[in-house]
Amino acid sequence: MENGNPDFIEVGEGEDRRAIAIRYRPPTRNMRGPALVWLSGYRSDMTGSKAVAVDEFAARQGLACIRFDYSGHGQSGGAFTDGTISRWLGETLAVIDHIAPEEIVVIGSSMGGWIALRLAQELRKRKTGPELNGMVLIAPAPDFTAELIEPSLTDAQQQSLAARGYFEEPSEYSPEPNVFTRTLIEDGRANRVLTGIIETGCPVHILQGMRDPDVPHTHALRLLDHLPADDTVLTLIRDGDHRLSRPQDLERMLAAITELSGQQEPSGS
Repeated sequence: MENGNPDFIEVGEGEDRRAIAIRYRPPTRNMRGPALVWLSGYRSDMTGSKAVAVDEFAARQGLACIRFDYSGHGQSGGAFTDGTISRWLGETLAVIDHIAPEEIVVIGSSMGGWIALRLAQELRKRKTGPELNGMVLIAPAPDFTAELIEPSLTDAQQQSLAARGYFEEPSEYSPEPNVFTRTLIEDGRANRVLTGIIETGCPVHILQGMRDPDVPHTHALRLLDHLPADDTVLTLIRDGDHRLSRPQDLERMLAAITELSGQQEPSGS
């Protein structure tokens, strides 16, 4: 756990109102530069090693950094089982609107990559808010509910969805099982991005491990086909897993952020 308490904003109305925990690092220099926005993966939070590495990079560069926990994650309120892509995307927009940076570079991990792509679509649709300067997607999992979960559902899981509204499966990253709700899956269909050209309007750098047991590297190749209009780079890491949290993986991530944010990492850092 990091030192200090996060700040909170309230999102939603009535019984759906929930507190979203934010850790915001303001810029420490007058030079122009984008705020770095971290988007976590499913059941991950803003205190993970990649998120902290992004924050530390921002501190070295004097850049702003925005981290937060989706509802039902980390220090935020709300029930995890109420979570959907639409709900977590709305919280992302609320946090960005609250802080109101002029420019951003978004770093999305796993499900955070899907939310990052949807965020780009929503910002283009709104034509207000920050300018999106770049996007780093780490083992991105766009449309994972429709593309990776639904096709592999067992009879028992389908029965559990029908009878209980959710199913569970063991997690490699936690003693608690992963929970996938029928609401999440149904909402995922409404948020699909792998249905046509995705116009982010900014350079995109994808980092993908080829030994990823959760998101196969072929999924990243498919995403690449949907980003033809943008300056997109795909780095395949032959021995990389899903987390991509080893020192060499963090170096690749920070190198991509350095390029997209127009910074220069100090020597020896």
